[in-house]
Parts: sequence; structure tokens; C-alpha cells
Amino acid sequence: MPAFRQIDVFTAVPLRGNPLAVVHDADDWSDEQMAQFANWTNLSETTFLQQPTDPRADYRVRIFTIAGELPFAGHPTIGSAHAWREAGGIPKAEGRIVQECGVGLVDVSYAERLAFAAPPLLRSGPVELDHVATIGAALGLTPDQILAAAWIDNGPGWIGLEIDCAASVLALDPDPARMRGLKVGVLGRHADSGPVAVDVKGVDVKGVDVEGVEVEVRAFYSDGRDAGEDPVTGSLNAGMAQWLIGESRLPERYVARQGTALGRDGRVHVHTTDDRIWVGGDAVTVLTGSVAV
Repeated sequence: MPAFRQIDVFTAVPLRGNPLAVVHDADDWSDEQMAQFANWTNLSETTFLQQPTDPRADYRVRIFTIAGELPFAGHPTIGSAHAWREAGGIPKAEGRIVQECGVGLVDVSYAERLAFAAPPLLRSGPVELDHVATIGAALGLTPDQILAAAWIDNGPGWIGLEIDCAASVLALDPDPARMRGLKVGVLGRHADSGPVAVDVKGVDVKGVDVEGVEVEVRAFYSDGRDAGEDPVTGSLNAGMAQWLIGESRLPERYVARQGTALGRDGRVHVHTTDDRIWVGGDAVTVLTGSVAV
């Protein structure tokens, strides 16, 4: 029976990040089996580790949501690399893991913490004004709150919005019906490092210290079954960084917080080295076992 791990990603404290199910030694699994198992876990993503088909890679990963396969996703990359190393994986290159996935090869460093090199955007550039208006209405935003919008699609299909402040990000209350078919990430800056004082859907975040955190992020999606919110999202943060660092709207090193509105406390560490944007975070194993299917 293949080994199984459930990893909490973008946190060093269990139950505060974004969970990921990882199945090891999944070379014999069919596409149908992977899709069924991912649907059963009911997590935002489940990954399946296999032998690489590219000799430069350390492992191959297949990434499934409850609705289908993704060519790339961020928290599954961090979590899969963590699980692979914990299971005894030894990288071919010193200090660098090479992951093979649907978008090709992705470098993952493990110096300070696990971090992946943001893959090239599949779609970038401005979003049509009427589409921005539709998104703003679905999120309950007024036009003056939206500072900028762009396609930041690196696989999942994200559109990014920068809005006026972190408090507005936390106060968002999207209309689920209007959000169907949309994958939208929203970012706002923290004015200072003091405590936040906003009540979000019954989650009291008064007094939560944001020292060292520059921006607040939320991710809203439609997965083919319903509309929801992702706790902490690596692919979205990668796209946000490529867009906003590229336009000098964010510094080359910053920390994003995500998951506050869901009672989580994720931290995404972004930095730029040698013209590459790296998106990193901690990861901790919560469950281990084997899969009996």
C-alpha cells in the first residue's frame, strides 16, 4: 500500500495553514483513480508522487482538485517537496529540488525554508474593464476601491486585484452566485505593523499582530461544484508577486498573510534573487499512514 501524508502548508504550526494530501509511489495509479481519490479527500488539492519522466527532475507530481487536474499549484508544490524529502528523497543537485509537473520543471530551494521559483505566466496583462466591473460587483467592491487588475494565470487561471487596503480585503463578503466561474485573488497593503481590528464572518481577528507582514491576500474560486475560498494559495501569491514586483508596486522581498478570514494564519514569504521570484513557506506533517484502495 502506498504511503500517505497530510501536510499543513505555509505554516509551522499545525492546523493554521492549508492542508494537502500526498500519495507516495503512485506510478501505478490511473488518472481515474487519482481523480476519485482527490474527490474523496475533499481538500483543495491532492498530489500523487511518481518517478520523473525527465532525467533532470527529482520526482514527478500530479496535482488534482476535487474537479480535475491542474498543471501547477503552489501549496501542492511546497507540500509535495516537504513530503518527498521527509520520505527520504535525496535531490540530484545540492540545495535544490527539481519538480516535474504539468507546466514543466519547477525549481524548489530548501535553504531557509522551502520555496519554489515562480513559473512563467501562461496569461498576463490587463483585464477587460467590464470583467473587472463584474468581479468588483461579485466581491462587493466599489470602483474606487480597485487600484489595479491583471491576469496572473500560471495554471489555475487566476485574475489578480489590488485594492485599497488590508482591512478592505478582510471585510470582503463575496456573492457565491456571482462568483461562479471566477478565480480571483485580492491583495491589500497593511498600513502599519499594528494589530488588525476587523470582524470577518464571525471570525474575530481583533488584536492579531501583523508585525512583519506587508500585505493581506484572499483567494476566491469556483471549482465546478461550488464557490469558495482557499486558505493559503502559492500559485496566486506567485502570480501576484510577478505582476506587482514587476510593476514596482511591491518590494522585492515581503511577507503576505492569508487565511485570516477562515481562522487560519498562513504566511507566504516572497523574495527575488537573480531575476527570479521565489515563493516560500513552512510546512509540517500532520498525518501519516498508507492508502488502502
